[in-house]
Amino acid sequence: MNVALPLDRMTAAEKLQLIEEIWDDLAREPESVPSPDWHGEVLRERERRVAEGKTRFLDIPEAKQCVRDLLK
Repeated sequence: MNVALPLDRMTAAEKLQLIEEIWDDLAREPESVPSPDWHGEVLRERERRVAEGKTRFLDIPEAKQCVRDLLK
């Protein structure tokens, strides 16, 4: 199916609303949304790092501070 949308005439708010509606529709049947192979690879690598003690978990305030520090 090819759907033509007037993206050049839509506001940013309208585009975001459309994205939200599409996401909500997809979320109704998450099992129908394929997960790329690389997602599994990333998860396995993260599990390995946790098992080896090579990962540090941050609480939300710490994570926010790290992001702020990176943006300076």
